[in-house]
Amino acid sequence: MPTKTRARWAIPQILLLALSLALAASALPGSAQAWWQKDWPYRKQITIDTSAKGVELQQPIGRAPLLIRLHWGNFKFDDSQENGADLRFVATDDKTPLAYHIESFDPLLGVAAVWVDIPQFPVGATKSIWMYYGNKKAPAATDTAATFDPDYTAIYHFDAGAGVPPKDKTAYANQARTAPAAVDAGAVIAQGGRFTGAAPMMIDASPSLAIHAGSPFTFSAWVRMDAPQPQAAIYARRDGVGALVVGIDQGAPFVDVAGQHISASAALAKGQWAHLALVSEGRAVTLYVNGKPAGTVAASLPDLNSPIAIGGDVPGGSLAAFTGGIDEVRFSRIARPASLIQMDAASQGAESRLTSFGADEKQSGLGFGYFGVIIKSVTIDAWVVIAILGVMAVTSWYVMWNKAVYVAGVDRANDRFMARFREHAEDPLALTEADRIDPRDAKHLKDSSLYRIYLAGAHDIRRRVRTGERLTLRAESIEVIRALMDATLVRENQRLSKGLVLLTISISGGPFLGLLGTVVGVMITFAAIAAAGDVNVNAIAPGISAALLATVTGLGVAIPALFGYNYILTRNKDVQANMQVFVDEFVTRISETYCNQIFSRAAE
Repeated sequence: MPTKTRARWAIPQILLLALSLALAASALPGSAQAWWQKDWPYRKQITIDTSAKGVELQQPIGRAPLLIRLHWGNFKFDDSQENGADLRFVATDDKTPLAYHIESFDPLLGVAAVWVDIPQFPVGATKSIWMYYGNKKAPAATDTAATFDPDYTAIYHFDAGAGVPPKDKTAYANQARTAPAAVDAGAVIAQGGRFTGAAPMMIDASPSLAIHAGSPFTFSAWVRMDAPQPQAAIYARRDGVGALVVGIDQGAPFVDVAGQHISASAALAKGQWAHLALVSEGRAVTLYVNGKPAGTVAASLPDLNSPIAIGGDVPGGSLAAFTGGIDEVRFSRIARPASLIQMDAASQGAESRLTSFGADEKQSGLGFGYFGVIIKSVTIDAWVVIAILGVMAVTSWYVMWNKAVYVAGVDRANDRFMARFREHAEDPLALTEADRIDPRDAKHLKDSSLYRIYLAGAHDIRRRVRTGERLTLRAESIEVIRALMDATLVRENQRLSKGLVLLTISISGGPFLGLLGTVVGVMITFAAIAAAGDVNVNAIAPGISAALLATVTGLGVAIPALFGYNYILTRNKDVQANMQVFVDEFVTRISETYCNQIFSRAAE
């Protein structure tokens, strides 16, 4: 393939490659990582930090539920469904969905509490998960029971209404039989149980809640004391001579188990939430207050398979009913590690440093973000106009590319021709003889408009040569030669201008066609609003935005065409000026040269 032809094809290949890369870049997500599912336009990275900068953990805790607190400072409730049904949580690999459930979601107040199952917590390090949202059509996908491992035998969020017994969140369905006296709207996590010193919340016995002698067991809860009380029960269970009690005595947490007593040295602050936990490892029982050990006793749990009282003692018991708030009550049939108790106490409070939130990421491309709203609102008539404008755009781009390549090739060939023409200044007709043209130049000269004009005049001169006669060009002959060259010049100008009318159509017609599409789209939008009788900005804005897309498309066709037309027109004028100058130069040379030279056909 000739060098010039290769150059011509290289330009469109580069342009196509650049266009492909631009389209691919616009369709890819803003982040380097893959997007979990394209139906979710937004996501946010959540980092779990168990290093010294977050909640420092030095021992593994394995699988555990993580509390995610959302508020206006870290989440855009307007971009999610009103009940948070579109929330999804995905593991670090951005592929594996994580089980979760929503304890509360209030877009008006801008607060939400969500529990997410983390299969493996980091130890002294960071780990990230992804939260996806924004799919307005997504169904709820919560899986409450799967959020907790099977060793949790009962969990109560107190998220039911007033007077409604709380439901167990585990798969064992150990529902409470009675409800707290009231709902505590200011609990540590969403809402909790409000206890007024009356009857406790009762939980019936069940096989999953049974405690066997010497078996491991863990109880935990958040507690807020309204005022110091003597011997008030938080958790109580009695079965014959065996008993297990967690309570508060004048503000100091205590545990009674198998005749043994543990009491914390410091009292709880009035009106403040504190995390209490009891862990039995089989032969020792430990009381934790706010994640720290407050006392340990060598004791084993007795057999217990009786009803459980929360916020007071069981019937026949001697302890007082508790006055205050209780939230997030949990029972486990294993001894939870101290690191998990520490993590729960540090992460479930209002000021947790365990989690941090990254910036909101929006999936890019034509179907997402604000532009996605516009695309989805475009009507059929607007699509027709946009399709026509698309054809005009492609046509104008092709014309601009084709004419730019052509005029650049002509200009280079003209420069080469003029260099060879001036090398033979003593013989203006030298370049009509094939043997006097370098073969390397021959393939380039055929693209020169000056060479074609030159041949038109030179061939007419050679036609006038007669054997043995002196060639004398009269004024009339000079004018004939000029006329022949001028005729060729006109045809060359026509070749340069060929197709430019398509650019002028795009420049002038594109905006008007786009405006037509906009006007029709606005008319349809207002007609639809009038028919529906619903006048609000949410009904008007999408239709108007989509209608304006036609005008934007029209301008997108016209503006590049205008720039390209002016560029090509300027290049054409340069070539046209060079052709006119050459005609004058050539005619002047032959007028001077062929007044007394003799040509013979034998010499040709």
